[in-house]
Amino acid sequence: RLRTKKAFVDEINKALAKSEGLTLKDLLFYWGTPYPATVCSVEMFQALENLEARRDDMLLVSYPRCGVNWLIQIISDLIFTTIQSKPRMKQIPSPRILATHLNYDCLPRSISKNKAKILVLFRNPKDTAVSFFHFHNSVPRVPSYSSWDEFFSEFMNGKVVWGSCFDHAVTWNKHIEDENTMIIIYEDLKENLTASVKQIAEFFGFFPTAEQIQSIADSATFQAVDNKAEETHGAVGSILFHKGKFVYILLKNLFIEAQNQEMDAKFKVCLDGVKLGIKLKYDVYCKA
Repeated sequence: RLRTKKAFVDEINKALAKSEGLTLKDLLFYWGTPYPATVCSVEMFQALENLEARRDDMLLVSYPRCGVNWLIQIISDLIFTTIQSKPRMKQIPSPRILATHLNYDCLPRSISKNKAKILVLFRNPKDTAVSFFHFHNSVPRVPSYSSWDEFFSEFMNGKVVWGSCFDHAVTWNKHIEDENTMIIIYEDLKENLTASVKQIAEFFGFFPTAEQIQSIADSATFQAVDNKAEETHGAVGSILFHKGKFVYILLKNLFIEAQNQEMDAKFKVCLDGVKLGIKLKYDVYCKA
């Protein structure tokens, strides 16, 4: 685990180093969708097509700033607690944790062919936007936006890295009933972490004791994760894990009425009434 943790931090630091001096335009690599040029390339997408998924792979998916690093923490603890696995692609013993921000349609074909299990985490889009803006304008070496208004316009038009969060959601909604896919909501995870850990464990075929579930949940609270963020994610850790508090303060300060209305309308067009839209509880978490 220590070796894997160090490799993960090293990859984050490499991406940050590549970001230094780039403009926002330089940061975008287009492969149909805008991706971050610091971690994506033609060669990477070609290699992705040939990735051989294993049936017991654990694929974790979210749009950026929606909690995939949080899921990695939970699943790592779950594996370590229940089977003492110690984690490289072919060299990594099963089960492997694979994490991505990709849409379903961009995944390697072997994922669906081999029916690897996919856990997809969604967060309400207004908090997602604010968190994404905060990340860009807080992380050293990552190019910043000149203003919230500039970012909001690019975000709504899908011109940020990883593209449109609404396109991402619409694509995954088509697979919400797939037997190898489970969709969970960030706000539900935060509200009842212990129950969510149990649900995640059972989906992946782990059956830890009640004590083990509680221990994993205790280690995955915002406070606990934040306390060891620098160890697990290096210098950027404190920004990746921000305790989930600033969003609710900044949300009211950043969104003007016209922007609230624009996002409400976008949600209505894309997700209103569909199963994922209902699970997101937009009226609870997003209505101004």
